[in-house]
Amino acid sequence: MPEIKLVKVSKHICQDVDLTIKDGEVLVIVGTTGAGKTTLLNVIAGIASYRGKVLIDGTDMNRMPPRKRGVGYLLQGLALFPHLTVASNIAFGLESLGYSRIAVDNQVLTLMEMMRIAHLAGRYPHMLSGGEKKRVALARSLAPSPNILLLDEPTSSLDHQTSKYLRSELLFLLRKLAVTTVYVTHNLREAEEIADRIAVMSKGKVEQVSTPKDLFFDPRNRSVAEFIGMPNIIECTRSRMLVSGLVEVESGDLRIVLPYDKGNIRKIAIPPDDIYISDVKPPGPALNRFTGKVEEIIDQGSTVRVRVSIGKTMLLTEMTEDAFDEIAIEEGKEVYVIVKLRRLRYFCNGKSQNHFS
Repeated sequence: MPEIKLVKVSKHICQDVDLTIKDGEVLVIVGTTGAGKTTLLNVIAGIASYRGKVLIDGTDMNRMPPRKRGVGYLLQGLALFPHLTVASNIAFGLESLGYSRIAVDNQVLTLMEMMRIAHLAGRYPHMLSGGEKKRVALARSLAPSPNILLLDEPTSSLDHQTSKYLRSELLFLLRKLAVTTVYVTHNLREAEEIADRIAVMSKGKVEQVSTPKDLFFDPRNRSVAEFIGMPNIIECTRSRMLVSGLVEVESGDLRIVLPYDKGNIRKIAIPPDDIYISDVKPPGPALNRFTGKVEEIIDQGSTVRVRVSIGKTMLLTEMTEDAFDEIAIEEGKEVYVIVKLRRLRYFCNGKSQNHFS
């Protein structure tokens, strides 16, 4: 599978973007709406004019039309033909490229079976669920056996359960095909599950390209740190096994219990919105519960960040403005703190692990 290299690419908000997508990797581009993510996909696909260079395996693509770039593109809007059946939608690109009827039928059947939509072959798009439409559109983008796959928000507009299931299937498929993939999303959790590397974009610039581990434990600048949620990085000084699958780690005055695989845990990262604070003692077991003191309250409009000290350890928490208004806290006041660890990340023995509950 080919390597993709963007050299000083400029288009709309994107200005002088340099980016390399390695041979066979899944690179996920994340960023807020308007950051320039889809613009880069359009440039790679050749469906948008641009300045700069797009190199695929070292070959300059600037004068190469889209159909000859070897790119499969799953558009965010899907663009399924409403008057064609599922099978005909998948076959459309192959037929336009002049494939024989037998070759078209064989490829369509293979892809429908791979995407588990063979039973939908005779249905029309309006008869499909959101997840089924996504599978059809993905099969159509894979039909010509592209060397490069571009995916623009492939799980958007799906409910949580369907999105999670489709991501799992998609990850299995991408690993099996080993196709060079550029995957765009605004969902950081989705990026973590899919990516070999993550590229963070902001206002048309690529701020950082790194593995999920390096992104969370070593954000390059404040823009990246704010996008990933300014995680609390806790240095762990000691750990001990409790029972199979659970470990207690120590960091200063904190003793935190967390799900555990194996290895010597060196650091944990806790997103601020996974730390709950209250002015009254919450019910429930004492697991991962502490008392702390409010050091600073930062009003950010729709959200409020609160810095809390637990002994010598400082934690940054974040909540909605409505949630903040429901509790009576002020600087210097003692509060109860629960570390929920809903999206725990820990770093051990040179690698990171994620835990999602």
